[in-house]
Amino acid sequence: MSDTTIDRETWLARAPARSPEMEQAIFGGDVGEADQMALEDINPLNPHLFREHRWHEHFARLRREDPVHFNELGSAGRYWSVTRWEDVRAVDGDWKTYSSAKGITIGPRPDAEIPATFENVASFIAMDPPDQTEQRKTVRGISAPSSLRNLDGLIRERTVSVLDSLPEGETFDWVENVSVELTTLLLATLFDFPLEDRHKLTRWSDVVTAIPQPGGIVESGAQRRQELRECLAYFERLWEERRDEPGFDLVSMLVHGDATKDMPTAKHLGNLILLIVGGNDTTRNSMSGSVYGLNRYPEQYDKLIADPSLVANLVPEIIRWQTPLAYMRRTATCDTELGGKQIRKDDQILMWYLSANRDEDVFGDNADAIDLERPNADRHLSFGYGIHFCMGSRLAELQLRILWEEILQRFERVEVVGEPERNLSAFINGYTNLPVQITRKR
Repeated sequence: MSDTTIDRETWLARAPARSPEMEQAIFGGDVGEADQMALEDINPLNPHLFREHRWHEHFARLRREDPVHFNELGSAGRYWSVTRWEDVRAVDGDWKTYSSAKGITIGPRPDAEIPATFENVASFIAMDPPDQTEQRKTVRGISAPSSLRNLDGLIRERTVSVLDSLPEGETFDWVENVSVELTTLLLATLFDFPLEDRHKLTRWSDVVTAIPQPGGIVESGAQRRQELRECLAYFERLWEERRDEPGFDLVSMLVHGDATKDMPTAKHLGNLILLIVGGNDTTRNSMSGSVYGLNRYPEQYDKLIADPSLVANLVPEIIRWQTPLAYMRRTATCDTELGGKQIRKDDQILMWYLSANRDEDVFGDNADAIDLERPNADRHLSFGYGIHFCMGSRLAELQLRILWEEILQRFERVEVVGEPERNLSAFINGYTNLPVQITRKR
């Protein structure tokens, strides 16, 4: 479960209508290859780069030539793409200069009027201390060491059940049948959410992060708002139940936490969606990315089969290589300097974790590859850095470790038999379909 998710740009379509140039730069249109473009024309926010898996050279060029890279659009205003490990870590570690309070994905220009569809919706990831500290403290017990020990057996039992149910000798979708199922089961447990309704959690997570488009997960902002109203109504019922009969779950923690107990349910929607998406998108895309990545680098898969103890290093290496959340935004609170560039107050700063995790100066010349013996894989920034470091990082690592321990006991191979389909998003770096076949051990 990650403390690195959602804000108002994806949130409930709260931002005003975007201008054509913002739509083009962020959501639509093809872009050229990185080496053929003028440097000033490179804008890595275009989600087609991610759906088509063509982002690598764009970021490599920015790291080489312009690691603090400026863009400006009519609707979004001024924003900077920060692409090197050292600079990303510096921004993430300085919340006083680079604030989260105005949102954590690209948003409208500072002087834009933002009509609120749901009043005062916010999550603690889009706050600064002291509010961020107090609200985060309310739910952090769910990932405490004692909680992880209690969950270990349950996660393993469910992982075994899901893997044993998979068909042999036929193609199936790993995303739906394994990654989504395992993460949704655990998320329902963390919320003490009715298991028979657990796929509502996956749906709400997808609805929040999807770009509205014909034939897409949601086709309009109005559809998104309607579905999130249903989410709110569902949690309002749970809210009242836990008010009288609390348990050790995220809803009960929010209902009874000192910093959150007096908030109306609607104001809790931000934290609820943050926890839903954090527990869903990030882990499920690491699970899918691990299968895809080991098939991309079969010599590494061979090493893992020969030496299952490499699972310990597979976990941070896959999370580094996949980077499920590509970037986070901060907003400058004052005029400042970063990487020799003059940053103005209210400029948006995009910390590209995905690029920082491939920084050759930190991870070597093979930073773009999977290396299960990489000595510093745990220096990745996929979980963020500083006060917003992912509070569910250990839980995410636990799920991925158990998954691969059980895969190696059961299967000769999990073979990818076709190219995956990927999210249309510059924020969620993930998969919507991954066709595989399995061969069981005899």
